Amino acid sequence: MTDPRRFSIGPADTEIAMLQWGARGKPPALLVHGTGFVADVWNEVARELASTCTVYALDRRGHGASYKPGSHHFLDYADDICRVIDALDLHDVYGIGHSAGATDLLLAAKLLPGRFTRLFVMEPTAMDPRTARSGELSEDSVSRLQSTLRRRAEFDSADAVFARYRVAPAFADWTETSLRAYVSHGFVQLDDGRVRLCCTPEIESTILRPIYEAMEQVYVGDARGNPFGGLAEINCPVRVTTAAKSAPIYKEMSRRAVSLIPRVSTMVFEDAGHCVAQEVPERVVEAVREFAE
Repeated sequence: MTDPRRFSIGPADTEIAMLQWGARGKPPALLVHGTGFVADVWNEVARELASTCTVYALDRRGHGASYKPGSHHFLDYADDICRVIDALDLHDVYGIGHSAGATDLLLAAKLLPGRFTRLFVMEPTAMDPRTARSGELSEDSVSRLQSTLRRRAEFDSADAVFARYRVAPAFADWTETSLRAYVSHGFVQLDDGRVRLCCTPEIESTILRPIYEAMEQVYVGDARGNPFGGLAEINCPVRVTTAAKSAPIYKEMSRRAVSLIPRVSTMVFEDAGHCVAQEVPERVVEAVREFAE
């Protein structure tokens, strides 16, 4: 299969970078990555799904070639999904998302009732507003945000990035294809030949703050309020998946989502971690197709 078509949605100051696998005319599938990544990390999944779907994926705001605004609340990302769906005039969308990208789809399904046919969401970021707590982030989360700011952002070359990430625990179980896709498109080449993260540590730290707040049940949102109660209004079938080897907080947030969504079912990816689509893409494709049936 040929490489995906690259295009963008919206004007330069709000541009969302897009990929498309397969010709239009088939049922649409929309793939949304998690924090820190890019649309290209779906490549192995998307190529397989393109035999039966027109597959789209986007770089979420703050990531890849998409725009880099200062606001990264959950509803901001959901609004971006709505913009993409409206711009491409998509209907009966099969939404497939990971982590915070899964949350984007869940919230967009509430905002655009009737536009999604089903949602397959892998360990979504979620809080239960019925048991929200007052207070600030814990010292541990603040420390992790500070650690993110110290993350290395520039490398001598893409090969140097790949060599470093190939042995990093976070990427140890990724397929080579997925990791190379991330290295190729999650970094931008500088004038001196070096490469720099598109989602810089400063941007990622801003993105992670509301995520950590949701994890700790202290997220309150902005003037639009807390959107998570809207999960109870999703009117299409939803499958929430977890991964046996992922951290307990991801399983807890998935349980919260399941408790809120009306038409929900669950499954577990055995012997896989949080980034399941980049670790065992063939099993994700199989599960996505099974849910479609």
